[in-house]
This record gives sequence, C-alpha cells and structure tokens, in this order.
Amino acid sequence: MSNKSLTPLLGVLVLGATFVLTGCKPDYPACDTDTDCQAKEFCVNKKCQQCRDNRDCPTGNACAAGKCSPIAGFCTDKAQCPAGEECIANRCRACANDGECPTGMRCVQGSCMRPQCSTDDQCAQDQECKDGFCVSIVPTQGTSPCPLEPVYFGFDQATLTPEATTTLGNNSSCLKKADRPVNLVGHADPRGTPEYNMALSDRRSQAVKDYLQRLGIPAARLIPVPRGELDSQGTDEASWARDRRVELEWQ
Repeated sequence: MSNKSLTPLLGVLVLGATFVLTGCKPDYPACDTDTDCQAKEFCVNKKCQQCRDNRDCPTGNACAAGKCSPIAGFCTDKAQCPAGEECIANRCRACANDGECPTGMRCVQGSCMRPQCSTDDQCAQDQECKDGFCVSIVPTQGTSPCPLEPVYFGFDQATLTPEATTTLGNNSSCLKKADRPVNLVGHADPRGTPEYNMALSDRRSQAVKDYLQRLGIPAARLIPVPRGELDSQGTDEASWARDRRVELEWQ
C-alpha cells in the first residue's frame, strides 16, 4: 500500500481516538473525577455533590446526603439563642451546671446568671441571700399572737410623733400577750447617702425600742434592725412618707 493510501486511514484513526478520549465525558451529575463537577463540588461514588464530609461545609452546617445543611440550634454566641438558653459547645440549650457558664456566673434554672448578693442586707426585707441570689424567706411555723402596726416618721427625723406613740401604745398591749422577741426594722426614704440613711434608720429603731421599754417591754425582746433605704419604693413625697417607718415583726 502506498503512503498516499495510508494518509486518509491514519486521519480516521486519529479522529476516532480523539473521540474516545474526549467525547465520552459522563453526563452531569455523573462523574469520574472532581473536574467533571461544577465549582466547589466533589465527585463521590461517581456522582457530583456539594460535600464529602463536614469539613467541606461552612461553619454552622453539616454534610448530609452530599449537601451542606444548617445545624439545628447551632450558635457562636448567646445572642443567637432563644431567651433562657445558653450557647454551650456551639449549641443553644439550657445550662446543666455552673461549669457550663462563663467565669463568675452560675447556672440557675437553666440560665447563666451573675450572683446578686453576698449578704442578706443586699436583698429586699422579705428575702434572704442564698447561694449568691435573693430568694423569698420561707415563713416559720406558727402564727403571730396579734398584729403589730408600723410607726412613721417625718423627713430626716427620728423623733416619735403623737401618732407614733399612740400606735406603740397599742403595740405594747399586743407585745405583753406573748413572751417572744420582736424585730424593730428601721427604714428611710432614698434621699440622702446610703450611709446617712442607714444611721437614720438605726436611730428610728432605737427610738421605738426606748419608748416600748418605758411601756414595760423588756429590752432583750426588742431587736433593732436598721435597713436604711434598701427597701424604699417611694418616688414622690407621698410615697417617701411610707418609706420613713419602723416595722415591728415577730421572730
């Protein structure tokens, strides 16, 4: 066979080889290699998919069935969580113990909270400081022998008014019915410094104690408890007047 006869045959063979090499690329999403897939896709088990494992997905997503899907409850900050839940190990949930809270905070009913108090004086009158938080005082068993009325004072005063002495006279009759100690809880309105108000409430408690002693109540049963402005709730003159008082409470 002449060279001229071989030339057309060689051309046909080259074209056929080229077709075999380039014309049999798998139809998408089928694939042989990653190059058969679209950008940011991978060839896994002869099929193009978005991810091979979680490392191929952005933060907050997981690889499932070849696709990156958002992780339920994923978080990087508490602000991304529902109210009452914490961001713990990148998941929104209630805390289970203090160790799951930031330093200086405690786990209280599923939420991380900063302690409110270190002593009872930092809580309201009907509360106590327990494990760093103000909680309501559980009433003790038994009933009061009789009701005791509070007495009120003028602005910046620790002197008993005629109304106050009348009230204490009635209270003394009640106090003589039971041999039990009584707290004389002194209060002040919020005007003035905390130190001044604490001293003022102490003078008010002492004034009540002195008067009740003169009425025959033993000093050992009368316990002054100055509270200053800690329990004040007033916002104007009328409500401030209610803050300036001494309450008598059975122990």
